[in-house]
Amino acid sequence: MELLKGQKVAYPSQGVCMVENIESKTIGENSIDFYSLRVLSDNSMIMVPTEKAEDVGIRPIISTIQCKRLIERLSADFEPVSSDWKTRSRHFMEELQSGDIFKVADVLKKLTFLGMEKKLSFREQSLLDKAKFLIVSEITNAKYADEEKLGAEIDLLVAKACKKHSLSQPRVMSAAVH
Repeated sequence: MELLKGQKVAYPSQGVCMVENIESKTIGENSIDFYSLRVLSDNSMIMVPTEKAEDVGIRPIISTIQCKRLIERLSADFEPVSSDWKTRSRHFMEELQSGDIFKVADVLKKLTFLGMEKKLSFREQSLLDKAKFLIVSEITNAKYADEEKLGAEIDLLVAKACKKHSLSQPRVMSAAVH
């Protein structure tokens, strides 16, 4: 995968970045090419070796067609949520770090659902906030949508998914008690 200067890309767990520059640096006796990425949410810079970009999970932001699919998916039912907090936490972290925005959407829905049943732990709340940030960031940059309105729309779509899920699946916390 080759990225171009000025291109917007998604960086797992960081959100949308702009390719500011492609430059070579000499490290020891080796010359290595790097993408210089500016994180749009906080203007921080990240240097990523060009040959490692795909391994890290960097990818172009979603297209408008994928954006529509993502928005539709936000209101769809989802797989059952594990009642084991360790398994859940590990799975959610892996999904967020995968760079796949559709997996991030599932994390958002599952954590929102859990939050309706119990107060989320600090870690779970942080993962929920990160998932929502990543989705809003990507859709905002793909559709040039208003971030505040989009956040409210996402909340409504996820609430629909949670309602569908509660009708089709048993409660996670009550399932854990038995």
